[in-house]
Amino acid sequence: MELHKIILALDSFKGSLTSLQAADACEQGIRNVFPTCEIVKLPIADGGEGTLDALVSATSGRYNTCRVHDPLMRPIQAKYGISGDGKTAFVELVQASGLTLLLPNERNPMKTTTYGTGELIRSAIVQGHRNFLVGIGGSATNDAGTGLLQALGFRFFDTNGNMLHGCGENLHKIAKIDTQTVMLELQECCFRVACDVTNPFAGTMGAAFVYAPQKGATPAMIYQLDNGLQHFASLVKQTCKFDLNAMQGAGAAGGVGGTMAAFLHADLASGIRLLADVLHIAGHAQNADLIITGEGKIDRQSFMGKTLQGITEIGRTANVPVIAIAGQTNCPDEPHKHGIAGIYATTPPDMPIGQALQSDVAMRNIADTVRQIMERIRVNGLPATG
Repeated sequence: MELHKIILALDSFKGSLTSLQAADACEQGIRNVFPTCEIVKLPIADGGEGTLDALVSATSGRYNTCRVHDPLMRPIQAKYGISGDGKTAFVELVQASGLTLLLPNERNPMKTTTYGTGELIRSAIVQGHRNFLVGIGGSATNDAGTGLLQALGFRFFDTNGNMLHGCGENLHKIAKIDTQTVMLELQECCFRVACDVTNPFAGTMGAAFVYAPQKGATPAMIYQLDNGLQHFASLVKQTCKFDLNAMQGAGAAGGVGGTMAAFLHADLASGIRLLADVLHIAGHAQNADLIITGEGKIDRQSFMGKTLQGITEIGRTANVPVIAIAGQTNCPDEPHKHGIAGIYATTPPDMPIGQALQSDVAMRNIADTVRQIMERIRVNGLPATG
């Protein structure tokens, strides 16, 4: 069997390869078996790290750099993107408020803030931009987006009239939300938020209980953070008539998703769906023989609104089989249940993880795995999706 067109829509292999590097490795494996096959490479992200690069690349855009603050309020240089047509600003939360900006012993969602992400948005607004696509995955924060709002002119006060800094430990202290100094330009702005989770704002499935542990929270901190989120949600419901606890995805990025919806009238959507729309993946898939997707690790969470699920849905709609590759896999019984034709681990089982994460080794492993998959397809035909 010959393949004439393959779509490569891979997320980054975190700690190892960018999405385009992973796609390049796939292409090498395909060319060894189908040298004349048309290959369309589309960088993918789900709202977290890599979203900015994917959007700038897809739209032939550019980057702007500005001085902002990291999650612990240390000055840093961070970037945001502008689409090629100049109509949309792309902001990626991880650039200023991401977990990767902190050392393991610095992680503390009681102290961390999204203030720097607000500064990125503010900079773009000052430059004249009004249409925003914001990716909010990968945060180091659980401040309910109060730091972000603070950078845009919102002010938060306790019962004694003291102004509070936007961070997790201050959420339960907020008694008043003041909007007198908010940027007037926000009334002209339109925000779309790419988020990769559907968790509620608070509660046992909310931002603090599910995600704060990986951000450095102890069990005691988790309860305090959740109490803060519950208090803030109650205050927002009273003052803004917006029910954060009723909104799916409000818990994304430690509550940033819900807060941007409540105060900035943002539309929240699956990150992969927003990226797929910008990249026109559905159109590319119409006459394709196969879609290959993947990421660094695939487990059951990969099917919960993230890249793998989004790409699989596109393939199902276009009646094109989808296969996935990953450095590590941990869901052997899942593929056909979710309509995916197969999941393949690229790392040999006896290879040390440190070696597998080296970029040249990771690319070689991907190329070898994809070559083997292509050889099977040439002999046995395309796999069924089940």
